[in-house]
Formats: sequence, C-alpha cells, structure tokens
Amino acid sequence: MGKLDNKVAVVSGAARGQGRSHAVNLAAEGASIIALDICADLEGNTYPLARPEDLDETARLVEKEAVRCHTAIVDVRERSAVWKAIEDGVGELGHIDIVVANAGICAMGTGQTLQSWSDTIDTDLVGVFNVIQASLPHVNDGASIIATGSLAAQLGSATNQGPGGSAYSLAKQIVARYVNDLSVQLAKRMIRVNAVHPTNVNTDMLHNEGMYKVFRPDLKSPTREEAEASFPAMQAMPVPYIEPQDVSNAVVFLASDDSRYITGIQLRVDAGGFVKAKPWKG
Repeated sequence: MGKLDNKVAVVSGAARGQGRSHAVNLAAEGASIIALDICADLEGNTYPLARPEDLDETARLVEKEAVRCHTAIVDVRERSAVWKAIEDGVGELGHIDIVVANAGICAMGTGQTLQSWSDTIDTDLVGVFNVIQASLPHVNDGASIIATGSLAAQLGSATNQGPGGSAYSLAKQIVARYVNDLSVQLAKRMIRVNAVHPTNVNTDMLHNEGMYKVFRPDLKSPTREEAEASFPAMQAMPVPYIEPQDVSNAVVFLASDDSRYITGIQLRVDAGGFVKAKPWKG
C-alpha cells in the first residue's frame, strides 16, 4: 500500500533531474504518471537539455513501480500543446490528482542573450501557468498542486546576473505569488496549492560551465571541483548542494494526505540558505 495508490500525477520537466526524481518517487507511492518534457534544447539556454531517450528512461523507471506512465514530448511554453498533452494523458489515465509544475531552465554565465530572458520567462513562468491551468479542468476535489520555485525567489531580484539569471529570479518570485493566490481560489474544493523552493540541486541545471562561472567569477574556465569549493556559500549548512531526492521527499509529502490541511505555503528545502541571507523580521 502506498500513500498515493490509484492517483494520477502530472509532472513537467520529467525527463531528468528533479522532474524524473519526482515522477519516480510519486510512482513508488502508487501514483501513475503523465510525464511531460520538451526533450530538446532552447536557443536562449546555455546548457544542453534532456533528450527523448531520457524521457523513455523516466517511463521505464516509473513503470518499474507497477504503475502506468503516459509520456508526451511537449514544450511547456506552448499553451495549446500543453492542453492537448494533458487531455491525452487524462484520456489514457482517467483523471488528475497531483500536478507538479517543475519544468525550468536557468541560463547563466557567458552566452546569455535577450533570447535567454524570453526562453526563461516562457519556460519558468508561463510554463508553470500552462501546466497548472491545463490541469485544472481535470483535477479532482482534494487534489494537490505543487510548483517548483527556488531559493532565488526568496532572496530577491538578480539583475546583475544577465538576462537569463534575472528572468529566472523574476519568474520564480511570481510563481510564489501565484501559488499563494491560487490556493485561496481552490481551497473550497479542498485542493491544495504549494511551492517548494530548493537551493542548489545536484542536477544538470547546476553542473554546467555557465553556473560554474557564477560561483567562480575569478576564473576564466572553472572546473566542477573549483566551483564546488564555493557552492557551500549559498547555505547555512556546510553542504555544496542538495540531491533531487531531498526535494522529492517534500513533493511526496505535499502530494499525499499527510499534508491535507497545508496550502499556500512556500516550503524551502534550502539547507538554511534563506535564514543565512535574510535577517529575522519580527
């Protein structure tokens, strides 16, 4: 018996990283999965994104948990495409009980352009809107909606990090406000709406040259080892980053009845990154 037996979850950005981890962990608790991912690169992003074979591997790992997985290669920036992908998933799996709007990019370092701003806003903000809004006609009463934010949303703007970094911070801040306000609108149906805000996570979004240069601007071409020496500066706890599993633990909690009266919260999984950066305001 799992905490999510007979439930269906939509997960965007499911081909790898946090999205794959969320999909597999939800499946391990009994949920069937509608897994969405673009499986292609974006012009304005500064590191490679997932590929179709990555999404296939997510499906294999989900189905290994003895549940079903409907996959769709879809760009979350495209409203009509997202609506169709989710309708197709519901046509196969029947309904939606959990929505995890997770797909995101973070274009940092050299190579950023104005397209980096547009692609980031359209993926990290519009993409969250599209996935959640497309799911709303299908969600059951008592459902759980979870958006992936970021510690960056809690720390304020990042206009000194180029168009990609600035857009990332802005998008995540608005996602936090969206979750807050939507939770009130859906509360009468016992539908919960929450956000998780991770610090650095051990995924491809963190491990790329652009991000390494953010942490080691003193070096022309920092290696992973050189960048990791600076990663712990983000957190109060002496760790360079957290693992996708650490975020998935929070996602499963928010998806399950263990959190049945928790809605509208901004759940930081940040190893103390926020409390280190922001003084207490009583």
